[in-house]
Amino acid sequence: MVPFAGYSMPVQYPAGLMAEHHHTRTAAGLFDVSHMGQLRLAGPQAAAAFETLMPVDVIDLAPGKQRYGLLLTNEGTIIDDLMFVNRGTELFVVVNGACKAGDIAHIQEHIGSRCQVQPLPDRALLALQGPKAVDALKRVLPGVEKLVFMTGAAIQWQAAELFVTRSGYTGEDGFEISVPAAQAEAFARALLAEPEVKPIGLGARNSLRLEAGLCLYGNDIDTTTTPVEAALTWAIQKVRRTGGARAGGFPGAQRVLAQLDGTEAIARKRVGLVALERVPVREHTPLQDAQGLQVGEVTSGLLAPTADQPVAMGYVPPQLSAAGTRVNAVVRGKSVPMEVRTMPFVPNRYYRG
Repeated sequence: MVPFAGYSMPVQYPAGLMAEHHHTRTAAGLFDVSHMGQLRLAGPQAAAAFETLMPVDVIDLAPGKQRYGLLLTNEGTIIDDLMFVNRGTELFVVVNGACKAGDIAHIQEHIGSRCQVQPLPDRALLALQGPKAVDALKRVLPGVEKLVFMTGAAIQWQAAELFVTRSGYTGEDGFEISVPAAQAEAFARALLAEPEVKPIGLGARNSLRLEAGLCLYGNDIDTTTTPVEAALTWAIQKVRRTGGARAGGFPGAQRVLAQLDGTEAIARKRVGLVALERVPVREHTPLQDAQGLQVGEVTSGLLAPTADQPVAMGYVPPQLSAAGTRVNAVVRGKSVPMEVRTMPFVPNRYYRG
């Protein structure tokens, strides 16, 4: 157990990180992610108000649909990344655990007069991930198999109202389940009683998300990076871009839209990297070009259990960001050749119906 975001959380269970990683890729892993922040935004102006904080299409998101979002500073850098669902009468938002107090204060300060911003500290959050997650979960919650990737629904379990989304952060098919805290342990034990399910700790959570090419806030993105630098432009829908029906109108819009248009150059870009020698390249490792000049830094890296090779994410100048480009990592004074690769490092297996 280790302290993490103000909680005591398991790095790994007795089976160990490698076994937990492979179990999630082949069966179903259960993660306790109750440290994440949950909140609801209610009222007729909730969607329009929330859209003013992000370069994301909130207004047109259909009921039952989920979307990835980015809270931005006035400089267009990333305060936090998050997920939100249109529950029909309100928005349900999940933010990162380490950022939740600041996120909630930011949201309340900027749109609290336009909608009800209600933190939900009395709810736990569990994630069941892996190709057999649906087989296990549908025995406990019949009907969840009807959900597809990035959709959600309220489902009753033993008089408790759960909210289930078919999403997660491993690249696998899977679900995130919001549970009243009082029922969380009983519900987790019900899932662990299913033969496909084993508990998974923070270590495998990190290796799974990195293989999936997904950013960890605080490592790969933070208040020094813009969405364009972080290669998260896919999260900015056309309607919010220059020429779109609701272009701009979010913090840092001038800078972010200029970077999107190419009228403002970016100095660095997030890329995937694979080491060409079997040497793990960890975060904060310097990256050099062929002439030995430092050109960037690794932000996440490890020996990937499924990809079976050292993989990493890092920032390099745009001219070095094309797939196939070679750079060198400096590991304990030794130069380790790395190649820019497209992500994910392991193919995603989301269920899209």
